[in-house]
Amino acid sequence: MAETTQTRYRVEGMDCASCAAKIDTAVRRMPGVEDVSVSVTAGTMTVRHNGESDLSAIARKVTGLGYSASQLAGKAAAPALEPEAACCGHDHHTHEHRTGHHGHADPAAHTHPAHSHASHKPMASAEGGASQQDLHGHGHGPATGAWWASRKGKLTILSGAALVVAYVLGHLVPSIAPYAFIVAMLVGLVPIARRAVMAAMAGTPFSIEMLMTIAAVGAVIIDAGEEAAAVVFLFLVGELLEGVAAGKARQSIQSLAALVPKDALLEESGQTRAVPAENLSVGATILVRPGDRISADGVILSGESAIDEAPMTGESTPVRKGVDDNVFAGTINGDAALRVRVTAAAADNTIARVVKLVEEAQESKAPTERFIDRFSRYYTPGVVVAGALVAIIPPLLLGGAWAEWVYKGLAILLIGCPCALVISTPAAIAASLSAGARRGLLMKGGAVLETLGTVNAVALDKTGTLTEGKPKVTDIIGFGHSQIDVLTYAAALETGSNHPLAKAILDRAAADKLPIPAASDARAMGGKGVTATVGGKAAFLGSPRAAGERLTLSAEQTARITALNDEGKTVSVLILGETLAGAIAMRDEPRADAKSGLKALTDAGVRIVMLTGDNRRTATAIGSELGIEVRAELMPQDKQRIVGDLKKAGLVVAKVGDGINDAPALAAADIGIAMGGGTDVALETADAAVLHGRVGDVAEMIKLSKRTMGNIRQNITIALGLKAVFLVTTIAGITGLWPAILADTGATVLVTLNALRLLAPARSA
Repeated sequence: MAETTQTRYRVEGMDCASCAAKIDTAVRRMPGVEDVSVSVTAGTMTVRHNGESDLSAIARKVTGLGYSASQLAGKAAAPALEPEAACCGHDHHTHEHRTGHHGHADPAAHTHPAHSHASHKPMASAEGGASQQDLHGHGHGPATGAWWASRKGKLTILSGAALVVAYVLGHLVPSIAPYAFIVAMLVGLVPIARRAVMAAMAGTPFSIEMLMTIAAVGAVIIDAGEEAAAVVFLFLVGELLEGVAAGKARQSIQSLAALVPKDALLEESGQTRAVPAENLSVGATILVRPGDRISADGVILSGESAIDEAPMTGESTPVRKGVDDNVFAGTINGDAALRVRVTAAAADNTIARVVKLVEEAQESKAPTERFIDRFSRYYTPGVVVAGALVAIIPPLLLGGAWAEWVYKGLAILLIGCPCALVISTPAAIAASLSAGARRGLLMKGGAVLETLGTVNAVALDKTGTLTEGKPKVTDIIGFGHSQIDVLTYAAALETGSNHPLAKAILDRAAADKLPIPAASDARAMGGKGVTATVGGKAAFLGSPRAAGERLTLSAEQTARITALNDEGKTVSVLILGETLAGAIAMRDEPRADAKSGLKALTDAGVRIVMLTGDNRRTATAIGSELGIEVRAELMPQDKQRIVGDLKKAGLVVAKVGDGINDAPALAAADIGIAMGGGTDVALETADAAVLHGRVGDVAEMIKLSKRTMGNIRQNITIALGLKAVFLVTTIAGITGLWPAILADTGATVLVTLNALRLLAPARSA
């Protein structure tokens, strides 16, 4: 059996659901093709096929419908086809719980193995081939640029001009008016009719172009040429407006790519030179000056600065970053020069992967969208039958006038065009996915977005999700010594250590700007602590148990340490000579937004539970502070079981975690959400991801989903409501062909514009 594989194409010229449906139907009928996903807003098509499929023939089939197709980089990328040539008939992370040198279990220690990502740089789009585009009248023009410069814009203007000329000639020479309007109609109808025939040959006989062609020709036959010409022009105007609206949705996510600067300052042999950012290789060192946009994903080698990540994550406040911190392409360096080691090529940086992820997500249809697609397959032929019955039955059985009822039947064909209905869901889904991505909320497809709105239980990991993922010094206690002395000696002992607890102490000393004395004869004692000579004094920093082996702790000292332990804090004690000098307590503290984020979920009626492998005392202390239910000391399979139990209780469960350690639970949940921090994890794992790791963004995801589903219901109401109104008024003889085409194109434009409202930030309640 031939191997099944996937190939993605960039398709230029799609701007409506009808376009996508025709391409889907045509490609699906080709040999070896198993499945097709087409995204209007992303301008892409993904084809699942066996290895024997002719990829060039697939591209030619799309091009033959009047679009341009080019294969995106992947398996054996075929050259982009020019539309003209295509019709000539030629074949051509590991999550570890480590025991530190203090002997304390460290739940905050994470190691994330590197991820590799295939390059997804698109090939150049087809150039030229204007004659074929003109022939089909479907040259939608480039994705960017003025609408009047596109071929569709030019055709619309030409059709409008022909209609004006026909009106003028008809007024000056009434006898030639019918012929003038027929010519004006043909200017716009000939390209439409050719598209209709091609779509019919490719398996879509009931396309909107076919309905339009039948209605226009029928109108001429019953001597309504003036209306036929006007209807064709209005149809072209409607399609043009659809294209403009679809372009706005497409640009909303593609504009992210424009955030990355074109040039970078490459550092080599102590010298810097400007090079194209797309040529930067992994491991290269770049210099980022204050105020510049960072040109690649990387790790800071030297320097400290405030980084404005708002363009990518929506984070309103600049984030202070220093050595060993990750930075992302497209973000803005604040107040100091940075040297950055590049960790991802241009085609694989965070923004490129976000754009790719959203494009692929837009190809993934939501359940509502799949239902509408199935419904429209029966709906459109039903409209044709209904129009025919309205045109024939009254004259045959009730003695009605043929011209009157044929006219009404033709109007029903235009009213029944399914464009507005079919685009109602994907337009809203695409706009919502784009809006979410710009705020750092990534959802892998319409099905995920739709399900999020039904979530009523959220299970969250503790370390790195509800907490910062790294311990901080919370208390410094002196026993006969000042707090400054205790911290100074502790920092001297920890200098050079990479252990998370050591880093917490060193960070606190740096924040307090303490001078750290040199330590000599430093020696780590496995599982107990570290000893050294500091300022001529023998010093020891380690666990209370190890300290108890060196001297006797008083009841008061033991009580103080026990109280800190009961608060979920890890305590290291300092011994100077033969005296207990002090203690330092550390804890992985809750994120600054954790409490408000959890409150937002609770206010939305969502049940919250913490699932953690950490010890019960620490977990309970954090849970008590945040006010949530706690399940502690869990193995991965325990988390998976609890998620399953919640689902059995009838709840729709979202699991929030780091995407690696919680993999079984993420898979078991209805929706798995990966928190940011490890960007690779956030983009490649689970069903959704929160790029900047705010707990409140989980509630924002659910809110966005509910807002989207409300928008979809509005769109369906608009689409079907307008059709129902005009159907009744047409049968009653109140409205005719002009309002009929407005009912279709007008509803399509209204639905698209309504969906685009999702691109705007939601107003606070």
